[in-house]
Amino acid sequence: MNEAIVALVRRHDPDRFLTALFAPSEKRNALLTLYAFNHELARAREVVSEPPLALIRLQWWREVVEGAHRHHVVAGPLRAAIEAGDLVRGDLLPLIDAREAEVEPAFETVADWRAYVCGTAGGLAVAAGRLLGAPEPEALRPLGAAYGIAGLLRSIPAHSRQGRCLLPADKLAEHGLTPEGIIAEPSSVTAARVMQELAHEGLMLLRRFPLPRRAIAAALPAVLARRDLGRAPALSPQRGIADRLAVVLAGLAGRV
Repeated sequence: MNEAIVALVRRHDPDRFLTALFAPSEKRNALLTLYAFNHELARAREVVSEPPLALIRLQWWREVVEGAHRHHVVAGPLRAAIEAGDLVRGDLLPLIDAREAEVEPAFETVADWRAYVCGTAGGLAVAAGRLLGAPEPEALRPLGAAYGIAGLLRSIPAHSRQGRCLLPADKLAEHGLTPEGIIAEPSSVTAARVMQELAHEGLMLLRRFPLPRRAIAAALPAVLARRDLGRAPALSPQRGIADRLAVVLAGLAGRV
């Protein structure tokens, strides 16, 4: 195991770190590398002062996926996983493309927002499923998207502190809100109504279907999505022991 990758994912993506423990041991390092790569894409917009600079960071990762040799704690293992055939460029490049939407000041429509969650968290679930040998990796996209929706809703306070809003402007407008209004007052009663409606969209994406045990780790984030979305708008940024236990039980049972 690559200890640097393990430490990175454990710190920055503890949900997926827990689910990765249920992957076959021979695939676990590649799965954690995929999740570390996703973290690097997610932070591309967060660590720059000007949105266009995020595109430069994303292009840097695009070149890595396409074969460029770069010295980076994630780039080396990622390239190795691609060369070994565990990860495929056809899954990774769309993850980068989907992150470009974060450069825009807002998602104008619900359709744009859906495309974003399906391309980011949804696409990540597809890549994880293919890595783990899921018979139909694409079937995991809705489950991943549901987890992405839950993550966005849980992150509203954090995004507001960053001066960002990753909710669809047209949905906000239906309730007399704007992205700027959410940033200014993320915990308002009206914001809670928007969260409930978007959480319902996420719940509609969740469905149960059989997966071979070797691929169950790719679907386990849906366990947390179902719990989070069912609690909306009362979402805590912190995980409780019951959440972690639900993942463990689902992983041991081989069902989501």
